[in-house]
Amino acid sequence: LIKPMMEYQYSTILESEMADLYWTVKNDEITFELHIKTLGWIALGISPDMFLKDRYAYDFATPVLDNTTYDWFVIMGKEENGWTAIQFTRKLDTCDIMDVPITSGTNVLIFAYGLTDPDECDEIHYHDKRKGSRIIPLLSYANPPDESKFKELNTFDFRLNNYIVPPNDTTYHCKIYKIPTYKEKRHAIAHKMLIDDENRDLVHHLLIYECDPSAMFDDKNLPDDVCDNIYGLLQLCMSNIATGWAVGGDVMVEFTPEAGYPVGGDFPIKYYLIQMHYDNPKLISNRRDSSGIRFYVTSTLREHDLGYLTLGADSSPVGIVIPADYDRFIIDGYCNANFTKKNIPATGITVVSAFPHTHLQGKTVWTKIIRNNTAIQYLFNADSYDFNYQYENRLPEKIQLYP
Repeated sequence: LIKPMMEYQYSTILESEMADLYWTVKNDEITFELHIKTLGWIALGISPDMFLKDRYAYDFATPVLDNTTYDWFVIMGKEENGWTAIQFTRKLDTCDIMDVPITSGTNVLIFAYGLTDPDECDEIHYHDKRKGSRIIPLLSYANPPDESKFKELNTFDFRLNNYIVPPNDTTYHCKIYKIPTYKEKRHAIAHKMLIDDENRDLVHHLLIYECDPSAMFDDKNLPDDVCDNIYGLLQLCMSNIATGWAVGGDVMVEFTPEAGYPVGGDFPIKYYLIQMHYDNPKLISNRRDSSGIRFYVTSTLREHDLGYLTLGADSSPVGIVIPADYDRFIIDGYCNANFTKKNIPATGITVVSAFPHTHLQGKTVWTKIIRNNTAIQYLFNADSYDFNYQYENRLPEKIQLYP
């Protein structure tokens, strides 16, 4: 491996043991550092003299030189231990028609590399299968931690048990779980999605709902079935989301350092509903699944309790109707002052992250804060949204909401 040349805000693995990316966003600029295990060219072109070329690809062909403006600037680079690293910077929006703006929401990253340097004419040779891609929110990535960080903490799991996934295109399975008994209040500070390796093609998303404190169940026979079959038993468990995960998101998620999700002690929620969505377009039979989620719990309480505020339009014919023959259609949902006055304390709440969600037709998702009939700022704005890559976005700056 090769160490980064400076400290960065964000980092991710593009390809295990082959390609890593580091980046920092400051004002209207972004600085990248790309590491790839090769001594040849990487991504935008590299040579022993360490220079970077701005190229543009519009087809499955060798990227051509961008002769409009030069917008990508190399800072430094090196070769070490069989790896090549290059550090470079650009504007988030270069105003160059041959550059793709880096916007809020998900961004498509592609990378490639060669085994040799460019030839004497500065031409790069075809990368063949030495390429890859990653869709990631560059401006709001949550930097998933290594699981070893929590090795000293207690854990508890909510998992299915050898569930036979029906041979249907879509299945929503629901199961009630009871939280472990903790005499004193604790904080869950991270969670890990537990997906059976052989079922990664089926598990689409998992949502955890809090059951109302008044909900009563037989602990020896907790509801466990296709959601529609037990819908009547779940009425007190369908309102408040505790957390969730969706396809394309990071397996490990750590909550913001100053807050944790409360469990045990005098926290009134004792039962939780897991809603598991299976996507099975090939109608595969006899697949058994034990996927679920693991929470990491500490007895050292953080300053604040963490919770979820859910906003938007209900996915029903009453909430969402898209007319025929429309290429672009905007659906608005409102959370009015009657709700905020009732549910948000006078001292306000602090918003630290956002999890935008739509189904297949959604392309852009945003939430605005409105005061006195005037939109004053975005709570979050996903200019680019991809249904297959759903992330919890850590806000660059915390936002206060008041009644």
